This record gives sequence, structure tokens and C-alpha cells, in this order.
Amino acid sequence: MADVEACSSRDSLENGDGCSLVLELTEDDPLFHKKKKLLNDKGFGVKEQIHLQSSMCPDSISNSLETMLRIGRIIHVDEVELYFGEFDTQMGFYSPRNELETLNSILARVNTLLSRQMHKKMNVWQGLQAAIILKIQEFGNQIKEVARIDKNYTCEKEKCLVQWGESNGVKTKLEIAYVGGAGRGAVAMEDLRVGDIALEIPVSIILSKDLVHKSDMYNVLGKIEGMSSETMLLLWSMKEKHNCGSKFKNYFDSLPKEFHTGLSFGVDAIMALEGTLLLEEIMQAKEHLRTQYDELFPRLCNDYPDIFPPKFYTWEQFLWACELFYSNSMKIIFADGKLRTCLIPIAGFLNHSLNPHIVHYGRVDSATNSLKFPLSRPCNIGEQCCLSYGNFSTSHLITFYGFSPQGDNRYDVIPIDIDVGQADCFEDCPMSNWTTHMVRGTWLSKNHNIFNYGLPSPLLDYLRRVRNPMQYEKTLQQPDLEIELEVLEDLQSTFSNMMEILGDTDFGDGENTSWDVKLALEFKDLQRRIISSILTSCSAGRSLVESELSRVMSKD
Repeated sequence: MADVEACSSRDSLENGDGCSLVLELTEDDPLFHKKKKLLNDKGFGVKEQIHLQSSMCPDSISNSLETMLRIGRIIHVDEVELYFGEFDTQMGFYSPRNELETLNSILARVNTLLSRQMHKKMNVWQGLQAAIILKIQEFGNQIKEVARIDKNYTCEKEKCLVQWGESNGVKTKLEIAYVGGAGRGAVAMEDLRVGDIALEIPVSIILSKDLVHKSDMYNVLGKIEGMSSETMLLLWSMKEKHNCGSKFKNYFDSLPKEFHTGLSFGVDAIMALEGTLLLEEIMQAKEHLRTQYDELFPRLCNDYPDIFPPKFYTWEQFLWACELFYSNSMKIIFADGKLRTCLIPIAGFLNHSLNPHIVHYGRVDSATNSLKFPLSRPCNIGEQCCLSYGNFSTSHLITFYGFSPQGDNRYDVIPIDIDVGQADCFEDCPMSNWTTHMVRGTWLSKNHNIFNYGLPSPLLDYLRRVRNPMQYEKTLQQPDLEIELEVLEDLQSTFSNMMEILGDTDFGDGENTSWDVKLALEFKDLQRRIISSILTSCSAGRSLVESELSRVMSKD
């Protein structure tokens, strides 16, 4: 999505005093028009050249870097961040992911320029490099999380897997430990800096579809129409985990006997989820998996019992394998440029965080034929090293990974089911042309003033224009204020109904509550918290508007 490139001084300034860095929003970005509008609103174009003078002092470098960040944040913003559009003025960033991605994209380009040693203004790039690294360190201190390591858990099977990996070329600066509240995790064995490789896995021990192609299973599966490489690898792994002579025995031995994901929720947990988004997600996922299983079995076992022994391909084992793939697989771009879904020994111990240390890890290094996990922010010795599984909601993380993340997840949104068929008719502004609308916890917004209320602008603007298709102005005039009241009253009514459907939260009897019911109740409480914040914001907003409306009418 982003293109950051360098220009020579003669390309940017006629007097040749210094050099420039170009930040560009490329037209193939799916959100190009909305981002372009946002850049223009901030006083920038889609291609900006930031000049760096040879004699810049630290303050000047810092100011130039801040300009780069203002542009880069928008270039790297994703759909949810763009929709809510709430730039956190107190913290100064859209999200940890966005900030780390922006800083590291600029740093990567500067590092490339320095490694080439082709520029006369090396001191300028070195000064900028130092400023970026300092910015990352400061940001890392803001979002640093403290993990409790349980030293009573020995992790013997995990250590055996690491030793096997190292004997096969794995390089690691992490050790496996049991982290309170997160299970197994990877902890730094030394202080790691930005750019350090925390973990390096050779392709030779990555489980990919190539293993299936070398097996007798492929002669059968390759002839089935619509059979994906991911499903082939899943079916192969179901049999391979029982192979005592498998090259990957240590890997399969290290896997848990049960995966506690939403796909394994029992009846009590499912009942506790009534009225939530998570219930629908789990039921749809399980229905899909059951249909997939029934299409394959028992037919494959009946037709090819030697290749697909029935005892290895029960529904329970199929579900276990699906949970393995959902929670541990990674999509990797190999040296040939092809994207493959793989199982990667040892890397599966890296836990997810909303404030990750590792952001980019999905491409095989062709020079070393290995997959590297470089740090996007520092990780101190004894600190859990985390990566980002993706920009997922808590419902998705529970369903497919089996956990609820710590902290405020900005992707916990509630979709609004409204007809947006006429949205494009209201005005030509790209920022108004959203085909879907959503809300999230209003505590994530710092703007609770009149016309905002902590709620997303695209949703409010759409609802206003439904009532007044003509150009709407956010003025303190009686007609506009009356529309504001109608919008807030409708939203309040909608979310009051949602709250009633959720019912009361019952946390059971604490320690005796099963893991799945606990997760279900935690999620239900999260949904109630989000809806409650919206109701509170609507109520406070109505008070603001009513007060202003009374003042306007009293003047008349």
C-alpha cells in the first residue's frame, strides 16, 4: 500500500542542500480515494517529498520525522481505522499496529539507503535513522506490557522441540515459558533491538503442501475437484501425527491434546452466548466444518482404507486438526513468490498481542531460504515476545484461536444493519461512500462534543442525510439540531433493544466455571460494555443538543 523512496538532492532542491524522502500513496490501494481525501484534508498530496537539510539539528530532524509520520499513518491506515477516523490526540497515533508499521516502513528505507553507501549526505540519513529508532523505543515504552512467567511449568516437550529445531538449522533468541493468562509463550533470552531476528526457521522444517505432494495421499486428493492445498495438508497432518518415524514427531508431540477454541465450546457456553455476535460466528464456522467433513468422510476411508485409516479420521480428530490449523498456521510467501498456508514448528509458541513486537514475518528470505521474525520494537530480556496474528476482532480470536486479548481491541466492532443503497447519492465525497456501517466502544474516542458524541462520523453523517438528503451542515440552527436529536434517539432505541436481547451477565461461580463458559461470559460482558458506552454517549449527546436547542429557541 505504501511506497517510500529516496530522491537525490538535485531532484528535490536546486541548491543541492541536503536530500529528500518521498512518501507516496499508490493508486492500487483499495482505499485510495478515501485516503487521498484524508491526506488532502490534512494539507498533503498523494505524493509528498520531505526535504532534509545537511545542517539539520535534532529538533529539525524530529519535526521532519513528525511530518513523515502524519503522512505515513494515513498511508498505512486500514479500513476500520479509516472508518472511525478518530486520531487519538492524547496518545498521538491511530493504533499500535499502524504506528509500528509506519515507523518501520520509513526505517527500512533509510536502512537500505545507508547500506548502499551511495549518498553523499550519509550524516543526514544517520540522523534520521537515530531519530526513528528513538521514536520506536519511546513508543514501545508507552505500550509495554508486563507478563508473569510461571517458572513451575517445565515445558519439557517444548524444549525438546526447540532442540530438534536447532539441530535442523533453527536460530532463536527466545525460550519457551509458561506465561500467566496466556499459556505457552516465547520469552527473550537477551535484550533485543529493532531489526534483530528473534527467530529464524529454515524452509526445510516448515510443513507445507510440498509434503503432501511427496506422499501417496496426493494421488487421491489431487484428483478431487475443488480440493485446496490447505485441506490436503490438514488431512496429511492428521495421519502424520501418528507416524512414530516422522521427521516432525517432536513437533506433533509438543501440540496440546485439546485446543480450547470457540469451535470446541460446549452446550453451556453456547447457551451463554445467546444474543452475541460470537454465537453466530461459531455456529457458522462449525456448520462449514461439518459440511466439509461429511463431503470427505467416510467416503475416503471406505475407498482408500490404507491411505486414510478410519481410526485417524473421526470427526473429533478432524475438528482437532482444524483447530490446529486455525490457531497455528501462517500464510507465507515462498521464494518462488507463491503464497502457502503452513505449519511452522516453534513459531507457533509466539503469542498474539494488540501491542506486538513483530509485525512483518510472512516472507521467506531467498538468500538464506529461511523465514525470519524481525523485531519492529525492542524486547527486553525476560519479556514475552509477541507478534500480531492480524487485525482481528475478539470474536474471531475466540472462535479460531481460543483467547480474548488483553487491552482495548479496536477491531471489536458491531455492524449496523441498515440500507446504504442511496449513500452515493448524498454527495460525491469519498469519505461518505461507505457500503457498511459499524460502531465500537465510545471510550476509544476522545471527541464527545456536539455533532460527534464519540460515535463514528460516517454513520452519523449517513443517518443525518437519510433525514435531509440536501446538503447537511453541522450548524447550531434549529433544523439541524432537531435532526441531531432524531439521529441520537434512533440510535439509542436500536442499542437499547440490543441490550435487552443480551440480558443480564452471569459470571457463574468463579473457579468452578468451565474454560469455555468463562470465555463466553467474558465476551458477552464485552458486548454489553460496548453497547452500554454507546447508550451513554447517545444520552449525553441528547443532553448537549437539547441544551443547545433550548438556547437557540429562547433567542428566537
